[in-house]
Amino acid sequence: MTEERRLRRLVYKYNFYRVAPQWRGLPEGERQAAKEEFASVVEEAASHIQIRPYSLVGMRADTDLLLWNVSHSLEAHQQMEALLNRTRLAPYLERPYSYLSLTRRSPYTDDAPHPAQEGSSRFTVRHGDAPYLIVYPFVKTRAWYTLPLEERQAIMNVHFEVGHKYPNVRINTSYSFGLDDQEFVVAFETDDPASFLDLVMELRETKSSAYTLQDTPIFTCIARPLRECLEALG
Repeated sequence: MTEERRLRRLVYKYNFYRVAPQWRGLPEGERQAAKEEFASVVEEAASHIQIRPYSLVGMRADTDLLLWNVSHSLEAHQQMEALLNRTRLAPYLERPYSYLSLTRRSPYTDDAPHPAQEGSSRFTVRHGDAPYLIVYPFVKTRAWYTLPLEERQAIMNVHFEVGHKYPNVRINTSYSFGLDDQEFVVAFETDDPASFLDLVMELRETKSSAYTLQDTPIFTCIARPLRECLEALG
C-alpha cells in the first residue's frame, strides 16, 4: 500500500459514554464546571479531529452520549481520550461501548453504487444534517467469504436495490477486520426513523440477511450540540 493511499484512509472511532448515577448527586456548581471542562477539551480536539456528538439519553439504558470521531491516525484518537480522562467529569464516565474502524474501498459498489456514495470519495466522511444516527457493529458468517465473488456481487446488488428505495437513509460503512472485534461498523443517517425500520425489515427478506452473524447492539442516536448533550446528563 502506498503512503498516499494510507494517508487517505480515515480512522473512525465511535465512543459511547454513560454517566454514573453518583454524578447527579454532586452540587450543581461542580457538575457545571466539569461539563464545561469536558466540552472545552472536545472543542479543542475538534481543531484536528472531526467530531459529531449525539445524545442517547432516553434511548438506551446503558449509554448516554456518543462522540463519533474521525481522523487520519490512531494516535489522534488516543490523545483525545487521554485528555478527556484528565477532566473532572472522567471519574463519573464509563465507556460501555467503543468501536474502531477504517474507511476502504468496497468491493461491491463500483458497479452498483449507493446514491449517497455517488460523486463522493469513499475515503472521506461528510456528515449530513440528519437528526438521527443508527449505529451498530456487524459481522458476516464465514460462509459468506467462501462464496464466489460473482455470487456475492449478485446478492449485494439486490441489497443495494432495496436501499435505493429509501433515499433519505444514508449509510456510512467502515471496516474493522483485524483491528476490533467486529468486521464492520455501519452508521445510518436519516431524518425518519420509520423509514429506517422499514428498510431493515425489507432487507431481512433478501438473501444477504442469511449471511449475517451479528448486528447488535444497535444504537439510535439524536444529533445535538455537545453542550446540549452534556446538559441532558443532569
